[in-house]
Amino acid sequence: MADAAEQATPPRPAQGVGAVRFEGVTKRFGDIVAVDDVDLEVHEGEFFSMLGPSGSGKTTCLRMIAGFERPTAGRVLLGGRDVSDQPPYAREVNTVFQDYALFPHMTVAQNVGYGLKVRKTATQERRDRVADALEMVQLGGFADRKPGQLSGGQRQRVALARALVLRPKVLLLDEPLGALDLKLRQAMQVELKEIQQRVGLTFIYVTHDQEEALTMSDRLAVFNHGRIEQVGTPAEVYELPSTGFVAGFVGVSNVLEGAAAHAVTGSSDPVTIRPEKIHLELDPDAPVEAGHGTATGVVTKVVYLGAVTRYTVTLDTGGELVVMQQNLRTSSMEALEVRDRRVRLSWQRQHGRSVQPGQGQRGSGDPGEGDA
Repeated sequence: MADAAEQATPPRPAQGVGAVRFEGVTKRFGDIVAVDDVDLEVHEGEFFSMLGPSGSGKTTCLRMIAGFERPTAGRVLLGGRDVSDQPPYAREVNTVFQDYALFPHMTVAQNVGYGLKVRKTATQERRDRVADALEMVQLGGFADRKPGQLSGGQRQRVALARALVLRPKVLLLDEPLGALDLKLRQAMQVELKEIQQRVGLTFIYVTHDQEEALTMSDRLAVFNHGRIEQVGTPAEVYELPSTGFVAGFVGVSNVLEGAAAHAVTGSSDPVTIRPEKIHLELDPDAPVEAGHGTATGVVTKVVYLGAVTRYTVTLDTGGELVVMQQNLRTSSMEALEVRDRRVRLSWQRQHGRSVQPGQGQRGSGDPGEGDA
């Protein structure tokens, strides 16, 4: 993966009244604390992702923004206005779901215009707004088709157009790409970001896919057991994880603790080192540059992945480190021959970062998230 710190950090949207704000929000389902005292602000016009494993609270937060759930404690504000007790239809938000929920007997245009028809929008205005929304998602020539005649990516864009045509202040997206195959999902990630930039709306995106969150987000919040572990830009969250949970969940990372950490760094505090930051030297007696951390060990696993190879090294001092190396001149056979060899690892000291244990341990689940 490219070094995120070397990428230009996108300009942050202007801050004023937040598009969405959580103030001490807690949500309980019986004895289960799904969301635990969350404070969060989403800026106007940004693409914001809620990232976390199943049961982390992200979907429940999205449902409270939409009005499908009410907070047990705390407040949800939209544009600075408390909407905690308002029903969904009274909020200037709209939601795109994973299953699209398109009417199979209606044309694309009828699906997109359905919400406007319910609102009794004048016929000509409805036609104009539907046409604009379809052009926005590059489906201008598909108005008369039925959903069954479309690909998965096209149906996803119809669902997006149906949400955008209502001109919400905030668009909520609940795992909308989850049903697509890998190549289409990656293409749609780019398209969604481009659409968001064109329309200038606030997008709040729920996902458990780290790549999606890193690819599309201006900022993201990492959820764990109903609490937020870290909020930041993709580069900040990837390069500067604040907890061991974030380091391990966002991308791939090594976390050494206790005696293993002390043997490498001189401190028992947990330390994280990204696999791509570690250099593997086949000569265990190779000299180490000044300012570098180092350890020796034995390669116990080798996984050849084409562009890169993943090595697992069991350290002489205890613990193990995973190393990712680009296969610039290495064939699969050459990579596999490294198994069982003693090697030396080295890394720039600033890439070995101390982290705190995960903070999101007080909640205990999020019913309704399924496998999200």
